[in-house]
Amino acid sequence: MKILRNTALGLILMLSAFAVGCTNQPGVITNSNNPASASPAVAASPNVSSTAAVTLPVLDALFSDQGFKTTLQTKLQLTDEQLAQIQKIATDEVVRLRDENAEDQTNGTDRAEQSRQRATEAIGVVLGAKTDEFFGLARDYWIAGGLDKGATTEPTATLPTVPNSVPKDTRVVVNIPAFRMDVFKNGELVKSYKIGIGYPEFPLPTGLRKAETIIFNPTWTPPDEPWVKNAMKGQKVAAGSKLNPLGPIKIPIGSPSLIHGGKSPAKIGTFASHGCVGLTTAQVKDFARVLAETAGAELSDAQIQKFLRNPTRTQAVKLAQTVPVELRYETIVMEDGTLHIYRDVYNQDSNTLANLRAVLEANKTSLEDLSDDDRAEVLEAVNAMSLHPSKQNANSKSVKSVNSAVPSPSPAMTDANDATAKRADQKPRAKKPIAKSQKEVVIELAGLKGKGYPAAVKLDTGSGKPAPQPEVAKSTQ
Repeated sequence: MKILRNTALGLILMLSAFAVGCTNQPGVITNSNNPASASPAVAASPNVSSTAAVTLPVLDALFSDQGFKTTLQTKLQLTDEQLAQIQKIATDEVVRLRDENAEDQTNGTDRAEQSRQRATEAIGVVLGAKTDEFFGLARDYWIAGGLDKGATTEPTATLPTVPNSVPKDTRVVVNIPAFRMDVFKNGELVKSYKIGIGYPEFPLPTGLRKAETIIFNPTWTPPDEPWVKNAMKGQKVAAGSKLNPLGPIKIPIGSPSLIHGGKSPAKIGTFASHGCVGLTTAQVKDFARVLAETAGAELSDAQIQKFLRNPTRTQAVKLAQTVPVELRYETIVMEDGTLHIYRDVYNQDSNTLANLRAVLEANKTSLEDLSDDDRAEVLEAVNAMSLHPSKQNANSKSVKSVNSAVPSPSPAMTDANDATAKRADQKPRAKKPIAKSQKEVVIELAGLKGKGYPAAVKLDTGSGKPAPQPEVAKSTQ
């Protein structure tokens, strides 16, 4: 039985795409894993915050969506004049950021926050008491992928209620701060990819979305936005063109988000897009094959090459079944007994003692069960990678006070810690200072082997070379 249905696209799905190739993400950054469709409501992971910050430059793209405007007018009773004023505020911030070339700056997160604050104040003047409700609607519209949450009765996957959750079903999991995308099939991790993520001004959302179609040779229509060169506005960029930023394949995951190719290897593991998951051309070909197989079908390399042979012909492959795509924001991850602490790339204030405790507890352990050396090193790393690190170290009063306040570890953990110390001949662990530009700290914890989220499987780094092994128990770049 033929499982895949191939159809030539007469009309390409409308994209409000940015110059580097992604649809922009309508303005809300949130650490809570909110459903993007009709998923049952679940509690937010203890590893994330429920607060939401709206990135106003991104909001500009929402105003190209008539559905969003209609939503505002219906639910907030806004006038055409108010809509025009808000859109101008968002547009002005986009122009400002483009003029400052903020996306190429290392302090892009700070610029995004400044932009948000300016625009929030200006919108508050226009909307008054309706301001909070406006931002809430924008946030919901963005996370839902522009869809009415009540418009579908299709069964959907659910979001995890604890940090570092390992899926038991078939889904794609993207952990934004880890620059990593994993494909699970029936609860088994089958393939991992290093990815590029959205710039701080145009971030990836969090929540649950879905992949249903793989589109080969996508065209791109630049939106009528101030950041687009006038000569390109309204001009459809052909599939295969060097000016087309989407690469040879795109996978829509709920408007306006995409997983797509076209990125250079240098962009993988960095800020690389305006709100999409970015892959190299080689990566996206491989991902398309793995995704189709995960959905219960076969898409061979030969078939992919056949689709791509004529780069001007756009074709769509409908997946045999919908695959949930879970977008996470977890900066503290227990991975097969090793603690990974990632840089808080979107300044969500997620590297905190409370989140550390939540991760350890989700993995059936606690700070109290760690050895003194492990505890001190973990606390020092979390502090160094936090949003506002204090100038303290493992010998400081704050760390000593935490150590003195925790009870003795359990007998089982004591035995494990003692055994680890003997194997290491009680030699002190070599440590390097944690640099401000560092993306990750990796610490092996005694007695926790096998616990936590699985380590990457067949990791595709986008470089065409095997993935380097991280330095365990040392800080790593």
